[in-house]
Amino acid sequence: MAMIPSFFNNRRGGSIFDTFSEFDIWDPLKEFPFTSTSNSLLSRENSAFVNTRIDWKETPEAHVFKADLPGLKKEEVKVEVEDDRVLQISGDRNVEKEDKNDTWHRVERSSGKFLRRFRLPENAKMDQVKASMENGVLTVTVPKEEIKKPDVKAIEISG
Repeated sequence: MAMIPSFFNNRRGGSIFDTFSEFDIWDPLKEFPFTSTSNSLLSRENSAFVNTRIDWKETPEAHVFKADLPGLKKEEVKVEVEDDRVLQISGDRNVEKEDKNDTWHRVERSSGKFLRRFRLPENAKMDQVKASMENGVLTVTVPKEEIKKPDVKAIEISG
């Protein structure tokens, strides 16, 4: 669709001979307010919330969360745990200052506040949560309690 320039309905408003327009990929969610590509502050704040990607994997020893937070310092990110086994990761990506003389051709990097919450299972050791940040990747490790296997005692059958 957007991979082929349209001669009759060029919605991008540029020339049909725009070198980079053929590299645009059709986005089915483009018209929704939370993924708007306009330059409005509101849409950019919403995109930061929506685009904060976090992986959660469980190993035999722990639950491990990894979040891509490029350009953020560890001081701009908060990791919190709540009493009811909820892990909360939040932060704020600052909006780049705009100069009236600048002409923006594309705004794809997100900015604004983000917040993600995860309810952890019963076996999470909430008092031993550790977090580290390296190269824009936040890693949160939540150790797991050992599941004690029940002692099985063989009973001799008489008779």
